[in-house]
Amino acid sequence: MTETWYIIANPAANGGKAYKKHPKVKALLEEEGFDFEWVETRAVGHAQQLVEEGLKKGYRKIIAVGGDGTGHEVVNGIFEQHIVPVSEIIYTIISVGTGNDWIKEYGIPKDYRRWIPQIKKAQPFQQDIGLAHYTKEDGSTGSRYFLNVAGMAYDAFVARYMLQSEMPFSNKIIYLFLIFKCLFAYTLRKAKVFFDGQEAAHAFYTVNVGLCRYSGGGMQFVPHAKPNDGQFALTYAKELSKVGVMLATPYFYNGKVDKHPKVEVFQAKKIRVEALEDTPTLLELDGDYVGHTPVEFELLPKALTVLIP
Repeated sequence: MTETWYIIANPAANGGKAYKKHPKVKALLEEEGFDFEWVETRAVGHAQQLVEEGLKKGYRKIIAVGGDGTGHEVVNGIFEQHIVPVSEIIYTIISVGTGNDWIKEYGIPKDYRRWIPQIKKAQPFQQDIGLAHYTKEDGSTGSRYFLNVAGMAYDAFVARYMLQSEMPFSNKIIYLFLIFKCLFAYTLRKAKVFFDGQEAAHAFYTVNVGLCRYSGGGMQFVPHAKPNDGQFALTYAKELSKVGVMLATPYFYNGKVDKHPKVEVFQAKKIRVEALEDTPTLLELDGDYVGHTPVEFELLPKALTVLIP
């Protein structure tokens, strides 16, 4: 086992702008006395392969350099490998992405020039991890881990649109415009949510299952989420008109979404979502579109050691 840091960098993060920061990030790591191996992803999913390669070399301290999508891939690589127990691995991120939502939960500086000098003295924290079992586009079943927020219905509709458009949305103003553009193309679908002995059936605008509070570039659909309490934070918004969604937007950002009359919040350890129509309800994990209902969420308490300020 080596004490060298293994750094997985995504040059495509932030709409392809991240690679411009890579030389400065590496230079600062060297200046701060880090002993590290730097590897870069070449395609979607490559980060998971790089995790396995690094663990085989003996690395146990992993830093992702990218956005929430990069972190999502790295964490899936950590949990899907069978080389070492996950408990031996330490993870954190240097954020150079677009939304950078996961770091907001812990107050990790977005500016790498402030965060890198703190990493060596950062505190280990045991975070809960989610595991979603879902249906892929081709009808087969799939499973993926997530460390932040899972979004269903409209959230996933936007994530799928971004995936299919293959356009880099690195500007937050453009991203917000995209959200409203998708709003007028989206059709509400009925679904049923089962959680800890309860159930709810509606034409949901959104269903969110969270471990941390922030998603979608700073929105707080699950402001009651706590990353190590052994429970998911569940939020669902019942049927809203398109005008109603626009008027409700401030609630999504100010942490008071539970005050909206169409929104309900809960905490649950097990959650399942099923469609009530022929058209399934879509699913995204940490901002990445993965598939659709039926979806079952499983919680892994305090499963990952992360470094935080």
